[in-house]
Amino acid sequence: MSKDFAPRVSKRERKSISFDDQLYRFSDSKLLEGARLAEIKLKEILVKEQVRTKFNDDSIRELANNIKANGLIQPLVIHLKGAVYRLICGERRFRAMSLIEQESAPCFILENKTDEELMAIQFSENSSREELHYVDKADGIFNYHAATQASERKIVEALGISKSEVHRGLLIARLPQEVREAAKKYDVEKYVLLELGALPPGPTKQKIEAKIILGVITKRNDLKKLLKQESKDDAKILKSASQMMEEKFKGFDTEILN
Repeated sequence: MSKDFAPRVSKRERKSISFDDQLYRFSDSKLLEGARLAEIKLKEILVKEQVRTKFNDDSIRELANNIKANGLIQPLVIHLKGAVYRLICGERRFRAMSLIEQESAPCFILENKTDEELMAIQFSENSSREELHYVDKADGIFNYHAATQASERKIVEALGISKSEVHRGLLIARLPQEVREAAKKYDVEKYVLLELGALPPGPTKQKIEAKIILGVITKRNDLKKLLKQESKDDAKILKSASQMMEEKFKGFDTEILN
């Protein structure tokens, strides 16, 4: 059964929504304080700079069928600046509704929010959903840090996440873009990137990055095996170099004595 929404009313008559309603429970309702609920045409909503960058086509189609059958349960979150509506949260829902050619959707409309506040809202909503890839989450943390120049402690307070999550997110986000994209493409385990980020610059790190980009390393065990092999090779090189040094200076003491 489709969900019925209240008819559109004039801006003056619209009221702020109560977030005590369990239907619209948000991960951080304080961030949406003062938002109003209204039906907005999808073609009027600008979509860009979203936290989520990885989408599963099958998942989108499944969501589209669900919306078609049951209506949209969780409204989109948009920000009105001037005459432009910008999508803040709900790109999966937006894509799904576009797929079934739905003309409009119920939206929480925000106004007079700073870019920092919008980024925090976007991050909070997306992070509450399991589908958000850890690389996208890391990029969201880094983008907030880059935009605000906030310390890790302030990021913890603003985004409502742990200090370790902030630290790990920044570590992953600073890896080369090709590595991060490969992590999403080949479903590379999170700890592979964390351990890669902790490695010092050098040939071993470059070799691991190349193998991740090619999809050769996806599991933590793959990385451990390579690091173990690299340490063996390093030990062989050191042993060989030591032997060469011994051979080179083998008669050195004898020459001095003579």
